[in-house]
Amino acid sequence: MKEIKLKVSDENLQTLMNILENLKSGLIDSIEIDGEINKKHQSRYQPKANKIVYEHESGENDKSGKYISPSAYKARLKKNV
Repeated sequence: MKEIKLKVSDENLQTLMNILENLKSGLIDSIEIDGEINKKHQSRYQPKANKIVYEHESGENDKSGKYISPSAYKARLKKNV
């Protein structure tokens, strides 16, 4: 296992720690600051859902109306009026 040593000023330490903590999980085993070992925290980002978007559920078949085609949008406007 390789070891990297960095010298960082106190005012930049929190910024660097934030960057290191948000790297890909499993990339860093542990972080040591002045002889103290800090276990790497899990990144704060958690995706909302791991949902697969199938082709038959997207485009013109998308019922949510988020990405609707111009013709479908006009038809929906006329239907609501």
